Amino acid sequence: MRVEKLVVIGQGYVGLPLAMRAVEAGLNVVGLDVDADRVKRLASGEPYVADIPADRLGRALASGRYHPSTEYAEAKDFDICVITVPTPLRDGTPDLSFVEQAGAGIGPYLRPGCTVILESTTYPGTTEELLRPLLESASGLRSPGDFHLGYSPERIDPGNQTWQLTNTPKVVSGVDDASLARVDAFYRRLVERTVPVDSTRVAELTKLIENTFRQVNIALVNELTMLSHQLDIDVWQAIDAAATKPFGFMPFRPGPGVGGHCLPIDPCYLSWQVKRRLGRQFRFIELANDVNHEMPEHVAQRVMAGLNRSGRSVNGSRLLLLGLAYKRNTGDMRDSPAVDVARRLRELGAEIRAVEPYAEAHHLPDGVLTVDLTEREVSAADGVVVVTDHDVFDYDLVVRHARYVFDTRNRCTGPTVERL
Repeated sequence: MRVEKLVVIGQGYVGLPLAMRAVEAGLNVVGLDVDADRVKRLASGEPYVADIPADRLGRALASGRYHPSTEYAEAKDFDICVITVPTPLRDGTPDLSFVEQAGAGIGPYLRPGCTVILESTTYPGTTEELLRPLLESASGLRSPGDFHLGYSPERIDPGNQTWQLTNTPKVVSGVDDASLARVDAFYRRLVERTVPVDSTRVAELTKLIENTFRQVNIALVNELTMLSHQLDIDVWQAIDAAATKPFGFMPFRPGPGVGGHCLPIDPCYLSWQVKRRLGRQFRFIELANDVNHEMPEHVAQRVMAGLNRSGRSVNGSRLLLLGLAYKRNTGDMRDSPAVDVARRLRELGAEIRAVEPYAEAHHLPDGVLTVDLTEREVSAADGVVVVTDHDVFDYDLVVRHARYVFDTRNRCTGPTVERL
């Protein structure tokens, strides 16, 4: 019996977990990526995605059913293709060049009856208005009719040990009923629950709603935090108290800004589409972006003020930053607000050292010396700034030996600690 062949374009935080799960479900998987170094590392059994341990990648390679490659020719005779490439912003405008490249690359290998699914976050209409014409032009086939086409938004949360690919409900869609049935059947082999919706546009909007909801609510608590500081009110305690209400409230926590691919970027896809199609502003998104983009500067100014109160200037001071990744317990540096905080403090004249146990060295910012978290480093610093609160950090050591701590994550308590 022939084993179905799956092609996953993009072997990053979304594509690699999908590829591993598909191998475990019994499919033959080709993992395509334009990064030759990344492919070489995968082929040698070296994962670079924290959620995929080396033994899991090793089992996939040993099965003979996972083959990482840079060559689209490896996609020949595929049954299903899932596109999981990045969709960044360029000067505030969606950059779908990676989706276009993926569509043009896989298009010549389409054959009647195959299925193509887009997972990359994008504005409503991308699957049908952008990807479908590319596939049709490159293949000479038509959808619906000759091949199946759908959209299923990724919901990968790096570092989340509770909600992972298999147990997170998967929204699925297709350009027609037959496509939806194929897309749904594929994901039902990989996850516990699928959520079919009526169209690819609905599925595309679903992802943007999820991330816009988070962006707006994080901006709300961030602005509350800035105002509460001026009003001399403990916003952390107020949020914890509000969270005791068993209905009508969901707690969000303040921080130094937002990072990763999702929150700084995805809501902008929606506001861009609204402006382009309707000629209107999506005011909530634009306001939330403004507030969250302001947070690194707010953190830098608060650190400067804290040092001044103890008679020290930020210019010439030695500061130790804890965490540079955008998210706790991961090495993901994409659009990390911690990097912006480090840059702003350097511009104020501070010498910056940082403790970042997860991120690879070549992803760390220039001009920042990475060190281990030791009593000596803490004691030598004029101030310690908790930016990304990895669980591996010894916060008790920090509080015992630091002269001044500015904590953006509410992990430290003590007479030398100032919270965001």
